[in-house]
Amino acid sequence: MAAASSNFLTMPAKGGPPILSRSEVALRICHGALLIVYRSTVINATAWAAFHPGGTLALLHFVGRDATDEIEAYHCSATLERMKKFVVGRVELDGVEGWSALTPPIALGLVRHPDGVKGHWAREGSVRLAASILPPSTQQPASTTPEVIKLLPAQLEPLPSDLDKGKEKQRSRAYQELKARVVAAGLFNRPGPLSGYGTDLIRYTLLGATAFSLFFLTNGWLGQMASAAFLGMFFHQLTFLAHDAGHTGVTGDWWWDRVIGMVVADWIGGLSLGWWCDNHNVHHLVTNHPEHDPDIQHVPFFAISKQFFGSLWSTYYKRVMAFDVFSRALISVQHKLYYIVLSLARFNLYANSYAYLFGPKPKHNAFWRFELAGLTFYWMYFGGILYSQPTWPMRVAYLLVSHIVSSPVHVQIVLSHFACSTDDLGPIESFPSRQLRTTMDVVCSPEVEFLHGGLHLQVTHHLFPRLPRHNLRKASLLVKEYCQENDIAYREYGFVDVNLQVLGVLQDVANQLQFIKTVADAEIDEKIR
Repeated sequence: MAAASSNFLTMPAKGGPPILSRSEVALRICHGALLIVYRSTVINATAWAAFHPGGTLALLHFVGRDATDEIEAYHCSATLERMKKFVVGRVELDGVEGWSALTPPIALGLVRHPDGVKGHWAREGSVRLAASILPPSTQQPASTTPEVIKLLPAQLEPLPSDLDKGKEKQRSRAYQELKARVVAAGLFNRPGPLSGYGTDLIRYTLLGATAFSLFFLTNGWLGQMASAAFLGMFFHQLTFLAHDAGHTGVTGDWWWDRVIGMVVADWIGGLSLGWWCDNHNVHHLVTNHPEHDPDIQHVPFFAISKQFFGSLWSTYYKRVMAFDVFSRALISVQHKLYYIVLSLARFNLYANSYAYLFGPKPKHNAFWRFELAGLTFYWMYFGGILYSQPTWPMRVAYLLVSHIVSSPVHVQIVLSHFACSTDDLGPIESFPSRQLRTTMDVVCSPEVEFLHGGLHLQVTHHLFPRLPRHNLRKASLLVKEYCQENDIAYREYGFVDVNLQVLGVLQDVANQLQFIKTVADAEIDEKIR
């Protein structure tokens, strides 16, 4: 072991980047290096992980894995070119199965130890996979310093899987061919004048102008509540624009899209685009994973799988999702409270936004001050609107109406995932397989697409997150061909049907919880007797 650790690199005969064997990659990862395979090269993200625009976790989930599809789905050609200077080696790929994936340490519940010593790891939470791979600890962690864990290459080996590695690699190759067809069809180009947003901008302007006109020109309950309703519709529509900008889908330029997104989200909507991007990027990469995807981690309000009954550790929020008495009470009736909770979801977005901005993550972000200025502006104008209402009941009513009217976007966001698989099939599963297994579309006619903001075509969006929203429908036809050619289910349902599926999942989980309680009560009664 000592001899190997002193020389990780084996130089190829003809120069160029050194060749790294799989065991050498695993050893370097155990020593703390964040190595990611991209095509046949190895990228070292250790030095710049904290400054990665997509967030550190987006990298940690792919340490030791071939992230070619994910990297190319999320980055422009200029960024891909810049990545070359972080190449530290090459790997030899199997012609049929490609790179044999390793398990990222984050999937084992491990993070770099705060002592900073190379090769020292700390257990950050009780991740289920860790129980199958890591031996139980024999040490008691100190009250302030976590236990030091030494990670061995053998512990990075994935658990046995029923997946066919060759088939997953073929799906990945076919996905690359699909992307080439989407590019050839010109669907990554901005459609028409104003990048396709001409009609949308008119709609935003009319909704905003109506909301503020009613606010300034009326005094009674009816006029002010109408103002609140139009402001809610204004918020609802602008959420889609912020979503597009967060994915670099408006101008195609990361800097300009981030500015547009912050103006819309922070200055107009009072929400942090920085938080949303950090959160949403992880959601796209580990979609529907109970321990890793923050977009399905809604305990104590919702649980879409009985896996949440185990008080799971969230690797995003860095806390236990406690399945306590309060959680049991709410989740037992979650299918009845579903729309009520989502109608107030904007308040939860405020909480997450401000916890993020005033937490440790964004301090290095150049846009942090711009976001704080935007939130200050938002609360000045929206707070002024509330303050100007003549009575407290009208202030509360204006607040609730404006926020509840905007809530359909929260229903839209969860529709495409809540009724999908939450299984973890391991690092062997390919990018297209994972996205198509955990995502579904909502069918609607082109005339009402603006009500869904492109989020009804989530399957195509998850495969091509940088694709302009107004080209998703055309691209989805190519995606359906890809699914037919590769024997993959493409799921799409009508709006009502999808809602019924989500409610069915919520009720099923609630019933499972009730069954567990009934069995537990029976066992207690039997022991008492």
